[in-house]
Amino acid sequence: MDNTQLAVKAREIRKSIIRMLTRAGSGHTGGSLGMADVFTTLFFDTINMDSGDVTAKDRFIFSNGHICPVWYATLAEKGWIKKEELMTLRQLGSRLQGHPSRHDFPFAEISAGSLGQGFLAAVGLALAMKRDKSPYKVYASLGDGELDEGSIWEAAMAAGKYQLGNLIAFVDVNRQQQAGTTDQLMPLEPLAGKWAAFNWHVIEADGHDFSDIKKAFREAKQQKKPSVVLFKTHMGKGVPDWEDKYAWHGVSPTEQQAEYALKALEAPR
Repeated sequence: MDNTQLAVKAREIRKSIIRMLTRAGSGHTGGSLGMADVFTTLFFDTINMDSGDVTAKDRFIFSNGHICPVWYATLAEKGWIKKEELMTLRQLGSRLQGHPSRHDFPFAEISAGSLGQGFLAAVGLALAMKRDKSPYKVYASLGDGELDEGSIWEAAMAAGKYQLGNLIAFVDVNRQQQAGTTDQLMPLEPLAGKWAAFNWHVIEADGHDFSDIKKAFREAKQQKKPSVVLFKTHMGKGVPDWEDKYAWHGVSPTEQQAEYALKALEAPR
């Protein structure tokens, strides 16, 4: 899919995120909007997966599961779930919970929510697939604030030891957390150096440039060691007044804010 088509898909995904979170009255807006370009590229251009329940496919593990609205909206844009279902986000009995549940949602490999745990599962899955000589990849989504969890680095060390070239992690580096910036709360730099020290192939990319995102994923797929893509993003991307504001980490828009956001997303660029 060319970049123009990807941009159109990403805009529609952002609009769905706004609508579903507004209806829910709770959820994580900023990170979901910020990762829309990466998820669009991953699911429309990169990952080897279809909507069927089969094992012969790449796997996706959502470790930073609180931004699941971007995943739900992406799957709806692909036609794997109905767009109408998005409006059931966080409602009692819905498959679309605020953190993905493998018991309810067939696309979820694991239930996500407790930060760090998904990444551990991704490393274990990649190790099992390598031992089974599977030709498929494991993609793991993480947030930069999530990297404060010590378990992340234990798993990263194991992935480096076992040379898991079938594991591609990508990090939403928006430098915002729930209560402040990462620089204020727990500085991450030198972030690339940390991953490299654990024997990972490190790629830094612009998480809003489709060419850069494609290039990063292609490079990662060619490695014999585990790869991590550090995507530099803007929380709240697409809605100018919301960008890079940590206050949007864990809140949903009001009706008035949603109206403003949808107009901003339609504005010419």
